[in-house]
Amino acid sequence: MTGADPTVTDSKHYRTMWENDHVRVLEYTDLPGESTSPHDHPNSVMITLSGFQRLLSSGGATREVQLPANQAVWLPAQSHSGENIGATPTHTIIVELKGASAGTPSGTITLGPSADGH
Repeated sequence: MTGADPTVTDSKHYRTMWENDHVRVLEYTDLPGESTSPHDHPNSVMITLSGFQRLLSSGGATREVQLPANQAVWLPAQSHSGENIGATPTHTIIVELKGASAGTPSGTITLGPSADGH
Protein backbone atom coordinates (compact mmCIF):
# COMPACT_ATOMS: atom_id res chain seq x y z
CA MET A 1 0.00 0.00 0.00
CA THR A 2 1.20 3.49 -0.71
CA GLY A 3 -0.07 4.93 2.57
CA ALA A 4 -2.12 7.54 0.69
CA ASP A 5 -5.25 8.53 2.62
CA PRO A 6 -8.18 9.16 0.26
CA THR A 7 -9.52 11.96 2.48
CA VAL A 8 -6.22 13.77 1.80
CA THR A 9 -5.58 12.83 -1.84
CA ASP A 10 -9.22 13.28 -2.88
CA SER A 11 -10.91 15.50 -0.29
CA LYS A 12 -13.39 16.64 -2.94
CA HIS A 13 -14.78 13.09 -3.07
CA TYR A 14 -14.10 11.50 0.36
CA ARG A 15 -15.45 12.78 3.67
CA THR A 16 -14.94 11.22 7.10
CA MET A 17 -18.39 10.79 8.62
CA TRP A 18 -17.33 9.11 11.87
CA GLU A 19 -14.28 7.43 13.36
CA ASN A 20 -13.16 5.56 16.46
CA ASP A 21 -10.34 3.15 17.35
CA HIS A 22 -11.94 0.29 15.37
CA VAL A 23 -13.42 1.80 12.19
CA ARG A 24 -13.49 4.89 10.01
CA VAL A 25 -16.67 5.62 8.07
CA LEU A 26 -16.21 7.50 4.80
CA GLU A 27 -18.74 8.97 2.41
CA TYR A 28 -17.71 8.99 -1.26
CA THR A 29 -19.38 11.00 -4.02
CA ASP A 30 -18.45 11.86 -7.60
CA LEU A 31 -19.94 12.82 -10.95
CA PRO A 32 -19.59 11.09 -14.33
CA GLY A 33 -16.11 11.65 -15.77
CA GLU A 34 -14.49 12.50 -12.43
CA SER A 35 -11.52 10.48 -11.15
CA THR A 36 -9.43 9.97 -8.03
CA SER A 37 -5.70 9.97 -7.33
CA PRO A 38 -3.96 6.76 -6.23
CA HIS A 39 -4.93 5.98 -2.63
CA ASP A 40 -5.31 3.10 -0.16
CA HIS A 41 -8.16 1.33 1.58
CA PRO A 42 -7.78 -1.21 4.39
CA ASN A 43 -10.24 -4.12 4.52
CA SER A 44 -13.63 -2.44 4.29
CA VAL A 45 -17.35 -2.87 3.77
CA MET A 46 -18.77 -0.67 1.01
CA ILE A 47 -22.46 0.21 0.94
CA THR A 48 -23.69 1.54 -2.41
CA LEU A 49 -26.30 4.28 -2.06
CA SER A 50 -26.44 4.70 -5.84
CA GLY A 51 -25.67 2.37 -8.71
CA PHE A 52 -22.39 3.16 -10.45
CA GLN A 53 -19.84 2.11 -13.05
CA ARG A 54 -16.13 2.72 -12.39
CA LEU A 55 -12.77 1.91 -13.90
CA LEU A 56 -10.26 1.04 -11.16
CA SER A 57 -6.51 1.04 -11.83
CA SER A 58 -3.41 -0.07 -9.94
CA GLY A 59 0.08 -1.09 -11.01
CA GLY A 60 -0.83 -1.25 -14.70
CA ALA A 61 -3.91 -3.42 -14.07
CA THR A 62 -7.46 -2.17 -14.65
CA ARG A 63 -10.91 -3.51 -13.79
CA GLU A 64 -14.37 -2.22 -14.63
CA VAL A 65 -16.76 -2.42 -11.67
CA GLN A 66 -20.50 -1.93 -11.93
CA LEU A 67 -22.69 -2.20 -8.84
CA PRO A 68 -26.38 -1.52 -8.25
CA ALA A 69 -27.70 0.72 -5.48
CA ASN A 70 -28.38 -0.64 -2.01
CA GLN A 71 -25.69 -3.34 -1.92
CA ALA A 72 -23.13 -4.14 0.78
CA VAL A 73 -19.88 -5.66 -0.51
CA TRP A 74 -16.52 -6.65 0.95
CA LEU A 75 -13.61 -4.52 -0.24
CA PRO A 76 -10.28 -6.25 0.48
CA ALA A 77 -7.31 -4.06 1.40
CA GLN A 78 -6.00 -2.39 -1.76
CA SER A 79 -4.36 0.56 -3.46
CA HIS A 80 -6.05 2.02 -6.53
CA SER A 81 -7.28 5.05 -8.42
CA GLY A 82 -10.71 5.21 -10.00
CA GLU A 83 -12.78 6.95 -12.64
CA ASN A 84 -16.55 7.24 -12.92
CA ILE A 85 -17.13 5.87 -16.44
CA GLY A 86 -20.89 5.65 -16.03
CA ALA A 87 -23.72 8.07 -16.73
CA THR A 88 -24.71 8.61 -13.09
CA PRO A 89 -23.12 10.06 -9.93
CA THR A 90 -21.53 7.67 -7.44
CA HIS A 91 -22.59 7.75 -3.77
CA THR A 92 -21.21 5.16 -1.36
CA ILE A 93 -20.41 4.66 2.31
CA ILE A 94 -17.15 2.85 3.11
CA VAL A 95 -16.57 1.36 6.56
CA GLU A 96 -12.80 0.94 6.85
CA LEU A 97 -11.52 -1.51 9.47
CA LYS A 98 -8.60 -0.64 11.74
CA GLY A 99 -6.04 -2.61 13.73
CA ALA A 100 -5.49 -6.31 13.03
CA SER A 101 -8.71 -6.45 10.98
CA ALA A 102 -7.44 -3.79 8.54
CA GLY A 103 -5.37 -6.36 6.65
CA THR A 104 -2.77 -5.72 4.02
CA PRO A 105 -2.93 -6.20 0.27
CA SER A 106 -2.10 -9.70 -0.92
CA GLY A 107 0.77 -10.31 -3.32
CA THR A 108 -1.64 -9.90 -6.24
CA ILE A 109 -3.31 -6.69 -7.32
CA THR A 110 -6.85 -6.41 -5.98
CA LEU A 111 -9.25 -3.95 -7.59
CA GLY A 112 -12.71 -3.33 -6.25
CA PRO A 113 -15.05 -5.64 -4.39
CA SER A 114 -14.20 -9.26 -3.79
CA ALA A 115 -16.19 -11.63 -5.97
CA ASP A 116 -16.43 -14.24 -3.21
CA GLY A 117 -17.05 -11.87 -0.29
CA HIS A 118 -13.76 -12.78 1.47
